[in-house]
Formats: sequence, C-alpha cells, structure tokens
Amino acid sequence: MKVRCAWCSEDPLYQHYHDTQWGVPDYNDQSLFEMLILEGAQAGLSWITILKKRAHYQQVFDAFNAQKMANYDQQKIDQLLQDSGIIRNKLKINSAINNAGKFLLIQQECGSFSDYIWKFVGGEPIINHWNHSSEIPTSTAESEQMSHSLKQHGFKFVGPTICYAYMQAVGMVNDHTRDCFLSLN
Repeated sequence: MKVRCAWCSEDPLYQHYHDTQWGVPDYNDQSLFEMLILEGAQAGLSWITILKKRAHYQQVFDAFNAQKMANYDQQKIDQLLQDSGIIRNKLKINSAINNAGKFLLIQQECGSFSDYIWKFVGGEPIINHWNHSSEIPTSTAESEQMSHSLKQHGFKFVGPTICYAYMQAVGMVNDHTRDCFLSLN
C-alpha cells in the first residue's frame, strides 16, 4: 500500500490528483491558467470540493480558454451564477473572467504566462524535505512576491496563501513529505 502525504484522503479522485499532478512541474500556459482559476475558486473551501467539480468547470468555462473567458457577457455570467456544478460565488466567477483578460496581457508582455509565473522560483521547482505536513507553510516569501505581482497586474483571488497552494499544484514547489512515496528525499 502506498503511503501518501497526510492531507490526501482515501478518495480515489484525491489520490489521483496527489499522485499525478500535485508537485509535478507544469510549464504549459493552458494548464497553469486552469489551476490559477481553480485555486481562486477554492478559497475558503476544501480542495476536494473543487476537484469534484473540476470536469464541470472545464465544460462551462470553455476548457479554460482565456480568450473566450475574457469575452464573457452578462448572459454567460448569469448562466454561470445559476450553475450548481460550480461554486456560484459572484466574486469568484467575475474574478475568473477578469483573470482571463489579465492572463492574456501577461502572455503578450512576457511571451508566455509560464515564463512570467516560473520566475518567482527561478524557473526550477523548490524541493522541500518536510517530515510532517504540519511543517508545510501556508505562504512563503515567493508566494507573497507572486501575489503582489499578480495583484499589480490586476488579478483577483490571488493572495499569498492561494498563490502558495497554486505553486504546490503546478509543481513550482514540491512539498511531498518524507514518508510519501513521491518524496524526493
């Protein structure tokens, strides 16, 4: 039986996420954008809640196509607010649409979102060697810098804690604990 990080429950969806995505470096603009939107939607909720709704998010947010999302009109926003398959929080929905436009601007400015976002860790993952999940921080200097920069660019729902969870989700940080079968001791 595989030993996983303590936060990972017995839920097969959670285990799949833990085993195949969390802590795995991702340099793809499309998936980096998706995870930024999902981490913002997660604010104040458990991650498993978002994972269970992820496929529906992909469907109703046009596979996280930022170009389409940035052009959503009020009719589309109203549809999203009525959709029980996602988190129906007006601020979170509006932030996803706002963030799509800001994402596109960063792509234009920096050549890619990946180049921009990975600069906060020097382009390489930070690999930590925690003994217990209680040692893992909720934010770091890097996530605070990322948050500050994203906010300066006009992004919403990108506080330091959300940014740190995002960094873990896209493999900018590897926080698998030493007892986890995925640890890079």
